[in-house]
Amino acid sequence: MPTTDTSRSRAGRGEYAKSALRRREILDAALTVFAASGYRNASLREIADRIGISQQGLTYHFPTKDVLLAAVLQARGERDRALFDVDEAGPESHLRTLLQLLGSNQATPGLVELHCTLSAEATSPDHPAHAYFQERYAGIVGRTAQVFAELRARGRLREGVDPERCARGLVALMDGLQVQWLLSGKRIDMVADVRAHLTSVTTLDLS
Repeated sequence: MPTTDTSRSRAGRGEYAKSALRRREILDAALTVFAASGYRNASLREIADRIGISQQGLTYHFPTKDVLLAAVLQARGERDRALFDVDEAGPESHLRTLLQLLGSNQATPGLVELHCTLSAEATSPDHPAHAYFQERYAGIVGRTAQVFAELRARGRLREGVDPERCARGLVALMDGLQVQWLLSGKRIDMVADVRAHLTSVTTLDLS
């Protein structure tokens, strides 16, 4: 009967919404635990305890710690890509988006801590996030080098600045500032520091 079908459809949507909410809670808890303890020292039980569910309840959604880490990194990557996907206005817009991303990071210290902890751990080839960070850095440096090359073609890159070397330096600066920001008790203004650096290598007004 139509009424029964409608009821089943509503019930299905309700179950899906509850499952999606539970997955979001697990991902948030995993982010916090991975950031505080590192991937290697974190346990599924610790993550489950944080949100008051059993380890079996957690593994229903994420069967292994590797799968959970992959989901956390995917969610983080989607967040970053959402900023750059709308970036169609050229190289200056890309750099402004980088500054926006840094500002967003300052409002989400857990993500910053997660990045700093996992990127250090992932230098080991046997770490499950090793390939992820290799690809992430290659992609960021490659795209940023293109941005600086475009600026050079437009006469907006200062004389003597090499686009690829400048891109690697910018990424290293941003990563290093995030570590210093955490160690300083979040007193450093990362956006202001990176903006000052970009002003030193380009003729753009990014204020």
